[in-house]
Amino acid sequence: MPREFQRGHKARISDLTAGTDLYVGVQISGPGLTFDISCFGLDADERLSDDRYFVFFNQPKSPEESIQLLGAQAGDTESFRVTLDRIPPQIKKLSFTATIDGTGQMSQIGPGYLRIVAGGEEVARYAFSGSEFTTERAVMLGDFYLKDVWRFAAVGQGFDGGLEALLKNFGGEVAEEESPAPQQEPPQAAGAPGFAPPAFGAPSGPAAPGPAPQPAQGFAPPAGATPPPPAPSPSVHAAPTIVAPMTPPGGIVPPPSPAPAPFGQQPPYGGPPGQTAPPPPGYGRPPVPQAPVPLPGYGQPTPPPGYGRQPYGQVPGQPAPYGAAPQGAPQGAGVTAALQQFKETPTGQRWTLQNSKLVRADLGMGGQPVLARQGSMVLYQGKVDFSYKGAGFAGRVVGNATGQEMQLMRCTGQGQVFFAERSTHLHPVELQGDAICVSAENVLAFDEGLQYEVRRVEGHGIPGGALFTMQFQGTGTIVVKTHGTPVVLPVTPTTFVDSNAVVAWSAAAQVIVSSQVRMRRNAYPGHTGEGVNLQFRAAPGNFVVVQPYEV
Repeated sequence: MPREFQRGHKARISDLTAGTDLYVGVQISGPGLTFDISCFGLDADERLSDDRYFVFFNQPKSPEESIQLLGAQAGDTESFRVTLDRIPPQIKKLSFTATIDGTGQMSQIGPGYLRIVAGGEEVARYAFSGSEFTTERAVMLGDFYLKDVWRFAAVGQGFDGGLEALLKNFGGEVAEEESPAPQQEPPQAAGAPGFAPPAFGAPSGPAAPGPAPQPAQGFAPPAGATPPPPAPSPSVHAAPTIVAPMTPPGGIVPPPSPAPAPFGQQPPYGGPPGQTAPPPPGYGRPPVPQAPVPLPGYGQPTPPPGYGRQPYGQVPGQPAPYGAAPQGAPQGAGVTAALQQFKETPTGQRWTLQNSKLVRADLGMGGQPVLARQGSMVLYQGKVDFSYKGAGFAGRVVGNATGQEMQLMRCTGQGQVFFAERSTHLHPVELQGDAICVSAENVLAFDEGLQYEVRRVEGHGIPGGALFTMQFQGTGTIVVKTHGTPVVLPVTPTTFVDSNAVVAWSAAAQVIVSSQVRMRRNAYPGHTGEGVNLQFRAAPGNFVVVQPYEV
């Protein structure tokens, strides 16, 4: 049974199939609409730096045939063959797109999908429909992208403009005829425009009426063609579609909200100056020149993994949770409009912060159970089983003796579980083979694949004094809870922390108990209450996390 993806979900290709020879099928249709389905091979800057890796009807394969256009088959409107182990190293992302050939809008399409087939078996499917779009004339359906390993992401991002505008968004250029002279010589390969398909990719269909067609000139119209009068461009609508359609009740279309430019650049949206004839049918009408329209969503730079990581797709510094109505959008009336800002945040991560005090774990990703503090589940969706996770006799003895006993439950199945506890602040910390020390009191949930044990903090400041903590190590995520917003400080030779306020620290740091208490002062009424502290010593790069609260 294929894995069902929603917009924003992503997964490793190796988690879907062990094969590298993949079939990608796209099914998209609408009454009276014709579609051009393409694949853009992008470099590390997410730009079309090599035109030969723009695979479309006029250029059906890449040079080494790692990407091939197969045509309509098996119920798919268009299909591709992708051989991952033959893709050259300079290509870091394959973006599959669909654009409307002629007039129309993506809101008119019926239910469609993008699917991945390996070894004759469908392993992944991303379904979409026209209700997710409005005036867009193109959509970025899904991406294969290289991040250590090849991964797949269901994008579902609408785009105003047709194939020409989408090409410019990825850094390509549309070849324009500068003179209507019918006998103009074809450009040489070395001097070809930014995007001009090779000669072997020239259209083979019947030529338009008029003088003999010229050799391949990109998207330039045939010489002598009578340019039709430019049609008015549809109103620009760049509202985010990465989470859900942002149309409030009543069909009001909100204005586009400001967001960072896609793929690290702001391309010009209008046609090039001096254009005298529109492109031929199938590539969209030239839009009216206007300000650049950035697209939010997949492809924004993500923060490095670690403490306080933002969920995928959230713009850094954005105050409202992703999926809230754009600032300045018409709110309307009714319950739906009032609750719009509290919608669930689907990002495709295994762990996703819904807000600062609620986290969601997707058990269907990663394939391993989640261990969580008993009673911390507040909501779940799907088929999920909860069972008691015992520590064993030895574990209970150690837990009682050290104060680091965790009453845990195991969550298994296929579904999504939401965790919270007493409105504390939650912080998913992703471990990549490293380790972190956290007090058992500050642990809410974690992946079962993580190794954990009680660790002793040696103390010499008080006779026989010692403290204990939990050390987590491996690959996975641990959700740390704090009272209030914590602060993360680098460890220096003079770093001392109150043992009642410390939350976590890097496992490589040396920690000892330090005491400033003198026995003859201990009973004095003016005692400071700050007698026992933890002193941290470590190489540069280590950290300690402190909360504004003393347990």
